[in-house]
Parts: sequence; structure tokens; C-alpha cells
Amino acid sequence: MPENRVPRRRRFLVCEPRHFAVQYAINPWMSTGRPVDVIRALDQWQALVDAYRAHGHTVDTVAPVPGLPDMVFAANCAVVVEGRVLGSHFHAPERRGESVAYEAWFKTEGFEVQHPGAVCEGEGDLVPAGRWILAGTGFRTTPEAHREAQEFFGVPVISLTLVDPYFYHLDTALFVLDEENVAYYPGAFSPGSREVLERLYPHAVIATREDAMAFGLNSVSDGRNVFISPGAGELADRLSGCGYVPVPVDLSEFHKAGGGIKCCTQEIRETRS
Repeated sequence: MPENRVPRRRRFLVCEPRHFAVQYAINPWMSTGRPVDVIRALDQWQALVDAYRAHGHTVDTVAPVPGLPDMVFAANCAVVVEGRVLGSHFHAPERRGESVAYEAWFKTEGFEVQHPGAVCEGEGDLVPAGRWILAGTGFRTTPEAHREAQEFFGVPVISLTLVDPYFYHLDTALFVLDEENVAYYPGAFSPGSREVLERLYPHAVIATREDAMAFGLNSVSDGRNVFISPGAGELADRLSGCGYVPVPVDLSEFHKAGGGIKCCTQEIRETRS
């Protein structure tokens, strides 16, 4: 029988896609020949915000900046653990201005912020998972950033190597379900990293490539409710069978830039009392 899952209220930071567009190509999903429907993107993004709030979560917003079309992907701009913020140093020069805006927001809100020295793309590759941080490398964030994160947060960091360019960030290939478990697509990882995940999470929810390509693993879980792409039907069924509640939210317009629900969502993990 599935366990009785208990949701935990979260605080999220998002950025309105007012300037969202595909103006360059830095991953296999992006093509400047695929125009963005900005009105549809705004509607989809608002539906995500409304879904979070309907489930009791707090949503803060950072103001979008003209000339930064990917700023909507809030997860890439920092990672927050117990109220401490490690910012981002993007691999692509086109995105580096986003770090300035997000770090300024966090400082204004009173957070301690450190700008990384190594290439580091926030929650795109640094995924807090209970007792440790799972950390992706291979395409964007470097192993040096993993070490930097461990020193800054004082939390064990477990490095995982990504090998499929369609899953260029860890948060496109894996998401945290709760303090004890994850869902992931094994084919996105090197053989050794797959073995690590099998050891750490023997009861993980395993996704197919089809569900991964539908951005099913770019999801957000509050421990019970899983905000997930409606295109990942088989994965949603597996989650339901494990006692989670899928909440479909269509962010297909953002898939044109290689992003989805989690990419648009920065979690602010404050110090627990």
C-alpha cells in the first residue's frame, strides 16, 4: 500500500516571463527558428504560480530585466540551503547578467549571498536532497563548484555525471520527491553515477526516456503533491502508485528553451527552527 504522504509548505521565487524568447541556442532544445508565444507563456507561468498558491505555498517574484530572456528560469540563478545563498556563474555569457539581478534580490531580502568562483548554475545542477546535495556535472556546473558548495553550506555533496546533452542540467534528469526519495531517468547518467543513485535510492521512482523528454523530471514536489508536465503520463501513474498526487501544469512554451516547471522555480530553504 502507498504511504500517506505529507506535504510541506514551501517558499518559491519566480520571475515573470515578460521578456522570454529564444534568442540564442545553448542546449539541444533551443532553436531561434521556433518563435515563442509570449502571451501563452505568460498564461502558463501564471497557471504554475496559481497552482503553487492553491496548494498553500508562498510565491515571491523578482522583477524581469530586459535583455535577459532566460531570466524566467529562476532555479538556475542560485541554490538556497538553510537561509544561505550560493549564487550562479553561468557557463554561457548570454546568461551571466541574470546572476546580478537575483543576487541583488536576495541581498535586499537580508540573505547571506556568495558568488561562486567556478561555473555553477544553481538549482539546475545543485539539488538539495535531505541529508546531502546531489550535484550534476558534465555540461554546465563544474566539479570545482561542487567542492565550493560543500565548503559554503557544510553539507555533503554527491557528484553525478550527466552524459546526454538533452539532459544538460541535473534538474532535467532527476527531482527530489521528499527527504528520502527521488525520481530519475537512468540513461541521463554515467554508469558510475547510476550505481551511486541505485545505492542511495533503492526505492526511487524510475522514469522512461519518453517521460524525461516530456520534462517529466523537471518537476517540483512538496512531499505529496508533484507539479508535473502533463506529457509525462507514465511517470505520473508511477507516482500515483507510490502515494504521491500529480498536479499537471502545462509549461510547454518553455520547453522551446529547454526548461519546465522546476527551471521556473527557485526554492528558498530558510533556517528551520
